Amino acid sequence: GKDCIVEVPKERWDWRAYYTDDRTKAGHHYSKWGGFIEGVDEFDALFFNISPLEAEYIDPQERLFLQHAWMAVEDAGYTRASLQAPQGHDLPGQVGVYVGVMYSEYQLFGAEASARGKRMGIAGSVASIANRVSYALNLHGPSMTLDTMCSSSLSAIHIACQDLKQGRTSMAIAGGVNVSIHPSKYLVLSAGQFISGDGHCQSFGEGGDGYIPGEGVGVVVLKRLSDARRDGDHIYGIIRGSALNHGGKTNGYSVPNPQAQTSAIARALKESKIDARHISYIEAHGTGTKLGDPIEITALNKAFQQHTRETGFCMIGSAKSNIGHCESAAGIAGLTKVLLQMQHRQIAPSLHSAQLNPHIDFPKSPFTVNQALRPWEQPVIDGRALPRIAGISSFGAGGSNAHMIVEEYQVPEQPPSAIGPTAILLSARTPAQLQQKAKDLLAFVSPRVKTIDLAAMGYTLQAGREAMEERLAFIVNSVEQLVEKLETFVAGGSDIDDLYQGEVKRNREALSLFSGDADLQQTVDKWIA
Repeated sequence: GKDCIVEVPKERWDWRAYYTDDRTKAGHHYSKWGGFIEGVDEFDALFFNISPLEAEYIDPQERLFLQHAWMAVEDAGYTRASLQAPQGHDLPGQVGVYVGVMYSEYQLFGAEASARGKRMGIAGSVASIANRVSYALNLHGPSMTLDTMCSSSLSAIHIACQDLKQGRTSMAIAGGVNVSIHPSKYLVLSAGQFISGDGHCQSFGEGGDGYIPGEGVGVVVLKRLSDARRDGDHIYGIIRGSALNHGGKTNGYSVPNPQAQTSAIARALKESKIDARHISYIEAHGTGTKLGDPIEITALNKAFQQHTRETGFCMIGSAKSNIGHCESAAGIAGLTKVLLQMQHRQIAPSLHSAQLNPHIDFPKSPFTVNQALRPWEQPVIDGRALPRIAGISSFGAGGSNAHMIVEEYQVPEQPPSAIGPTAILLSARTPAQLQQKAKDLLAFVSPRVKTIDLAAMGYTLQAGREAMEERLAFIVNSVEQLVEKLETFVAGGSDIDDLYQGEVKRNREALSLFSGDADLQQTVDKWIA
């Protein structure tokens, strides 16, 4: 329920030098609002073996997507080595990378520097955003950056799913990224009258006059469901189906085509083998425009009426009302919101819609704009409780439409692992980063003492994390004991039972002794046992 829109930060540009109240004044922008990522310029180049000098010439979108691809792979419990799964006679590591991007403004800083007499070349190819991830993680699947304007990231995820379904890849890393680092974007959006002057995305609300740009970056790791179950992966949700199409010729280049949107939604439903009556939430495109919102509801109505004539059974909302329109990252923002709502079993409120758009007849539609935080109950149809299922729409200004159907994953009941002595391992590149990782783990574990499976956590930290130079290990018998030891370590204490800390490089000579001597190797095997 939080509105995250702020004035353009001074670190981006001085909006006062560009701002005007006159919506028709050339060379100015009439909105000073946006959703912004903190630390968009911060990047640990050496972590990725990139020189700091080279990193300055890399588009921040490339840096951000690389960071979040790493984090997504880590969250999934994989390392660069474990991504190198053999693939028949092909190269190992058949993992695809698919990223949606639409703006490439970083090169404008090079052009401006050159105009001031300091000639500077900054590359403008967004292909590097996907290629950088494939390079850093040593992946051999397809690697592509897609631009379908505001449907880019959902389109990227759709293409990733197609490659998985065809057996072309064994895993995919997909998502989108979008930053607003140069006034050029706001000048373009003001010239086209696309941007909202009052600082809100009024999704389905009265008086919406455009959207507010929002920055975003998000990445998902995708696998075939059967493979994910076989491998014991943590599953956030199931993509049941998705569809892409284009609106063709309409009354204007940026005017949506309701028939084409209906077709995309209907095709996604057909592919998913889902009855529209079973869908209980729609994460709408919902840019908050007088024209776009009524067309979107018309399209949804037509697609749903092919299955049911019932009304008011499906909640609808848009993350754009909270964080702005993330443009090329809008689809991954919507998917993230849906997965979080499934995880928490709650539906977040859609803001700025207290007075609904009078051009939309919601009472005669299947949809109710959700305006308060509420439990997301499982729909009960014919006496049977069904899983939570959501539709996600993402439409590009040039006519590219994407729709995706996502179902919650119902985790099979499993007995908790037997608790015994468990090794909890952490590693990092530097001592300071190791200390930070310990703080991060403490912050994660403390509120979840009663719910964490200690053996599972120990396994993931041992097998699902890169082993870096600085290392820390605890042996614990309970989550409570882990919290206690982490608190002591973070506070600077060293007198901790069963704590081991060291640096790989410093001990290499001793380690080479063990690996080179057969008798000592047998001793090590006994110690491990």
